Amino acid sequence: MNTAIIIPALNPDDKLIRLVEGIKHTGDSAIIIVDDGSKLSCNSIFTKLEYNLGCIVCRHAENKGKGEALKTGIRRAISEFPELSGVVTADADGQHLPADILHIAQALTKHPHSLILGTRDFSSDNVPFKSRWGNRITSLVFMLGTKTLCRDTQTGLRGIPASLLDFCLNVPGSRFEYEMNMLTTAAHKRIPFVMLPISTVYLENNQSSHFNPIKDSFRIYVNILKFGISSLFCAIADLTLFSLFAYCLFGQTSTGIFTSTIMARCLSGGMNFAINKRWCFESEGNHFTQALKYFVLFCAQILLSSTFVTLFSKLPINLTVLKMLIDGALFVLSYFVQSRFIFKDETSADEN
Repeated sequence: MNTAIIIPALNPDDKLIRLVEGIKHTGDSAIIIVDDGSKLSCNSIFTKLEYNLGCIVCRHAENKGKGEALKTGIRRAISEFPELSGVVTADADGQHLPADILHIAQALTKHPHSLILGTRDFSSDNVPFKSRWGNRITSLVFMLGTKTLCRDTQTGLRGIPASLLDFCLNVPGSRFEYEMNMLTTAAHKRIPFVMLPISTVYLENNQSSHFNPIKDSFRIYVNILKFGISSLFCAIADLTLFSLFAYCLFGQTSTGIFTSTIMARCLSGGMNFAINKRWCFESEGNHFTQALKYFVLFCAQILLSSTFVTLFSKLPINLTVLKMLIDGALFVLSYFVQSRFIFKDETSADEN
């Protein structure tokens, strides 16, 4: 099998040796162990892995984090095996079974352009409360934030085909946030997820887990927060420009107010487009095509806002409050339209 298994390890115990022995027994994939700055007392384990079990062992002189360890493993796999079909990442604590690792490795040839996720069943009785509800929360937030289904956002058992190795090397993050960043970035770039069921194994009630549902959910919502900041900044710019034009250039006649409104909105809209493209969504798509789509959305928002404010202006609601409610709803709609249709990079991730 033309795959490599990458296992980052920090202060491992004999469970890692048993895992490698199991992998060797079930398949013929190369195994790359990344020693992420472990204690000197662990040297005997890494020596046995390298010289007795034939693993490739990469070493960090100091702890750099799981994300950096995975990147080190990916780079080594690329340099050692140029014809690689992909890599499988697994944890060193024994929670991933050799049979499941082999199952993920076999799926790489079937899905050469998808991120393959080993997905656990969180409904079983042996799942700790923190893991069960934490994953449900982050999965829901992930769906709301990316419009992409991911049943197990915390899985460390993943298959990465050769076509996505460079992508994974460019995902930001050096520590445990890297794995969540990989999912959110992949969803943003329309890279498909293939979810394969794996055994649900928890050792010592999952005491070693670094999962934090609040922090991980925040990482998903960071784009929405950036979008809100961008919108607020451009709204202030729009109001400032309108005041400048109305009081200093075009006057406060009907024609002057209309001209000031259009000029201010066009300039603030251009600023909003540039900020959203480069900062909020970090899109590298075609500038002209995205600008054209944004202009259509921009005009539609103006039309919808004015139409709904006019329609509901007869209700016993303060006009300013009414406009805030309508524009708030349009803000949410605008975010999803921009994230899904305007600034969604067209990455070649479809299955052949």
